[in-house]
Amino acid sequence: MRIERMSLHHVAAIAELDSACFSDPWAEQSIASELENPLSLWLVAEENGVLAGYVGSQTVLGESDMMNLAVQPAYRRRGVAQALVEALIAQLGERGSHCLSLEVRVTNAPARALYEKLGFSQVGRRKNYYRHPMEDGLILRKEWEN
Repeated sequence: MRIERMSLHHVAAIAELDSACFSDPWAEQSIASELENPLSLWLVAEENGVLAGYVGSQTVLGESDMMNLAVQPAYRRRGVAQALVEALIAQLGERGSHCLSLEVRVTNAPARALYEKLGFSQVGRRKNYYRHPMEDGLILRKEWEN
C-alpha cells in the first residue's frame, strides 16, 4: 500500500467512495477544489492502482481539522485508516501543525476505537451534528509537539 497526496486523478474515486460511505457526501467539485486550497492536505492510500481509502484535512494557524476519513469495504480491518491518520499527522507536523481535531458519530464504535488507539481524547460533543440519521458528534483532539 502506498500513501500519497491527493491529485486530480484521485478525485472521482474519492467522490465515489464518499458517496458509498456517508449519508451527506461531498460533491466531486468540492473535493477537487481542495487541491487549490493552500490550507488543505488530503492523502490517499492506493494498492495496485486501486483507491483503498483517503483522509482530508484543513489547517489554520497550526490547528488542523480532519474533514473525512473513508476506507473501501474490501480494505477495512487491514490498517488502512490507521496508516492514513498516522501519515496525515506526520505531514501536518512537518507543516507546523500541533494538533488535529475531528468529529465522529457517537455510534461509530470502530472509528472511536481507532482514534482512542491513536491517542485522541474527547474534548466536546456537538448535539445533532450529523443528519441521516440525526446523531450527536463527539469532538476528538490529539496534540503533539513539533
